[in-house]
Amino acid sequence: MTGRNMIETVMGAVVLAVAGIFLAFAYNHSSLRTVSGYEVSARFDRVDGVSAGTDVRISGIKIGTVIDQRLDTDRYLAIVRMSIDPRVKLPTDTVAEVASEGLLGGRYLALIPGGDTDMIKPGGEIKFTQSPVDLVQMLGKFMFSGPDQSKDAAKKP
Repeated sequence: MTGRNMIETVMGAVVLAVAGIFLAFAYNHSSLRTVSGYEVSARFDRVDGVSAGTDVRISGIKIGTVIDQRLDTDRYLAIVRMSIDPRVKLPTDTVAEVASEGLLGGRYLALIPGGDTDMIKPGGEIKFTQSPVDLVQMLGKFMFSGPDQSKDAAKKP
């Protein structure tokens, strides 16, 4: 091997090592990793845009991860199981809602803790849920609805 080939090989190895360190740093400091902790579940009418790996957040801070979802074939509700950071204790009156990151953004589960002094036990269930708002359906109703009937009624003598 010539001197030039040796330098190129060493430089290539250094570049690969730095890239590996950067990827490890980015993975450890991002919200891509799953949160391991205790499991809780919640039942929703709809969970559009939520799947395994979806963030669970309180006040915008990731405190958990969706680990599974399935259909309750008796009541036709979506059952979402999530793993919550063990440092975060959820009151029994916590509300879970499917929230959007923006108009075109992804979805996540937002938890709104209540004020109850009793906490949800591992394996427990969040009793209060709110399904996502369907923006396309709401926009369609707004655009294609007829004129406001109250204005027409006010014009009649």
